[in-house]
Amino acid sequence: MKKRTKQVLSVVILFVLIVGGLLYWGFSSREETSNEIKQTEDINDSDLLTVDSTIDEVIHHPAFGDFGEQLLPRPDDDTSLNFNQIDQLMPYHNHVSPEDSLESVNRMIDDAKDGQDIFYRFYSEDEIEEDPDKAETGLFYFRGEEGAPCAVISPGGGFSYVGSLHEGFPYAEEISDQGLNAFVINYRTGSEQEATEDLAQAISFIQENRDTLAVSSDNYSLWGSSAGARMAANIGTDGVSNYGGENIDKPATVVTAYTGHQNYSEEDVPTFAVVSRDDPIASSEVMEERIENLQENDIPADILVYDSVGHGFGLGSGTEAEGWLDEAISFWEEQMDE
Repeated sequence: MKKRTKQVLSVVILFVLIVGGLLYWGFSSREETSNEIKQTEDINDSDLLTVDSTIDEVIHHPAFGDFGEQLLPRPDDDTSLNFNQIDQLMPYHNHVSPEDSLESVNRMIDDAKDGQDIFYRFYSEDEIEEDPDKAETGLFYFRGEEGAPCAVISPGGGFSYVGSLHEGFPYAEEISDQGLNAFVINYRTGSEQEATEDLAQAISFIQENRDTLAVSSDNYSLWGSSAGARMAANIGTDGVSNYGGENIDKPATVVTAYTGHQNYSEEDVPTFAVVSRDDPIASSEVMEERIENLQENDIPADILVYDSVGHGFGLGSGTEAEGWLDEAISFWEEQMDE
């Protein structure tokens, strides 16, 4: 009798433990799902930003999750400024248009509301653990048509900051509006070598994940401004694998804006350049000479030279340089293989 009682008691205890575990699991799952739904609702219900929004409101917008600070030129920038003061965060740049920048940032918010992934990390957790500075890297994605070629854009900033707000996101939005895909890289600052290695890794990541990202593996282009143009030109001359990336084809086109980069090779890629004669940092003569050297080696190359827009003019909105990006896209499309 005692033995049977103990058996019954054991069964009852086991039943209680099982039921309790199931109830706890169900509650935890519902709680996690509830949090995910709430986060989605937060994005869908959130307002778009204005030029009067603070930088703090920008980087903590729910659309930007845990990567909001990567929108900033530097992680430690003054976030109390209003968005219409972003020129103060980018001292090497001119003709900064808060309106152009804001439009591209709000575009990303709209994409996030539509359930699209707008940011990708291209280093693994192990690589980041080995080098914590790599945690500051990533790719912002502006989608064009599915399966279309892609541009990878490296903003400038003298390798001391990354000016994506001025010459990254606005470029990407313009490119994607024409049906092409565009990525903007956030790279490690302080070293041209490391920054170019980040670009090589980003290109490799895009190629390896081209099906998931819905981009073509062919005819990609590299765009860079100032310091970013050095990165793009390095890859165009030396290739992706020479900077630690995979052994993949060079880009179909490199677009370089206002840079003093001089190196080239007889195996270089088609190049489009833009600069101003009054640029105090990047010599227009140096850029013109490089383009001439490429042309002499039968490499398609072209350059636009303006008179008075200085250095770091971005899209050049409201200046004589406005519209140069459309010409650069046309040049890229001319280099695409059928």
